[in-house]
Amino acid sequence: MDINEIKDLLSQFDGSTLTEFDLREGSFELYMNKNEMSRQTNQAPVSPVETTTESPASTSVKIESSNQAVSATKSEPAAATVESVGQVITSPIVGVVYLQPSPDQPEYKQIGDSVKKGETVCIIEAMKLLNEIVSDYDGVITEILVENEDVVEYGQPLFRISEE
Repeated sequence: MDINEIKDLLSQFDGSTLTEFDLREGSFELYMNKNEMSRQTNQAPVSPVETTTESPASTSVKIESSNQAVSATKSEPAAATVESVGQVITSPIVGVVYLQPSPDQPEYKQIGDSVKKGETVCIIEAMKLLNEIVSDYDGVITEILVENEDVVEYGQPLFRISEE
């Protein structure tokens, strides 16, 4: 994708009613967010990583490729993404996340626990079906980015894993 296509997407996103846009194509990733909270932290707004100021409040959109990082800005309040160390397990579906097999049992994984590729880390209930979510990575759980029984969206980060 060239910079003109990215600028066109940014313009269309700005004029739309969408609040988030995520495009992944090979090693290319484009994430745009008009929300007050970042999808990666689900906490308070964060300051932009790189911006050029057009006005006091600016939206930062980070575009990543295997050999290029570009930052584009637009005037409107929104949050930027913040890079953290480690791999992220994201939700493959929309539903309710359960961090434990049943209410009377312990959580699948806690911060500091080791995890192997293919190991169950949580369950997401969607349309009365329970879907086991497994790790795509070997490592140690460094962050749990959701609470038990949270409603999660497609692509929402659930866990951060660092290499052992």
